[in-house]
Amino acid sequence: MTMQVKRKKDSRVVKCIVHRVADIPGGVTVETASLGGKALFEGTPLGKGKDGLYNVVKTAQIVTAADAAATAYEVAKGHHFKTGDHFSAGGANGQTIASIDKSDPAKDVITLSATLGKAVKVGDTAFESAGANTTLKVSPEAVAGSNYDVDPDGDNLWVDAWLIGAVRESNAPAVSDAIKSTLKGIVYF
Repeated sequence: MTMQVKRKKDSRVVKCIVHRVADIPGGVTVETASLGGKALFEGTPLGKGKDGLYNVVKTAQIVTAADAAATAYEVAKGHHFKTGDHFSAGGANGQTIASIDKSDPAKDVITLSATLGKAVKVGDTAFESAGANTTLKVSPEAVAGSNYDVDPDGDNLWVDAWLIGAVRESNAPAVSDAIKSTLKGIVYF
């Protein structure tokens, strides 16, 4: 057996959970097959799914305003949307995602099969709806406590999940007012 030395550059991790009070003992298992991103970030809302697995509450921050007739929406990198998901923002009923262009290093462009029918402002939070409505597909119960790499072809992730704590919203993944009100033990500041 030979010794191998691997050179690797670490990057600084920006934390968003500043105070942790109560977690789910033993953590939770997050289903990764439905995730469109390569990383699960600290502070990502999680909710119960099927067979004891947890699912990610998919969100994205709108980075460019769009009018009521638009079908393409520019969002910040780091989301978990995939083609076929229902995309809702600005109080509009969700529409099916037809394609996602990830070629721009600064943002992604999500194109829908039909317009949302409402104007969307910069800073709005888009989320995965349960269909052609404004209901969250996954009801959030906790937030992920650390950053994790996601292998879409690999195993599900074991994640430490926090029920009560304080989260710095500027460093956390985008969350809407509906998500904040459902996460009763998490204080965003």
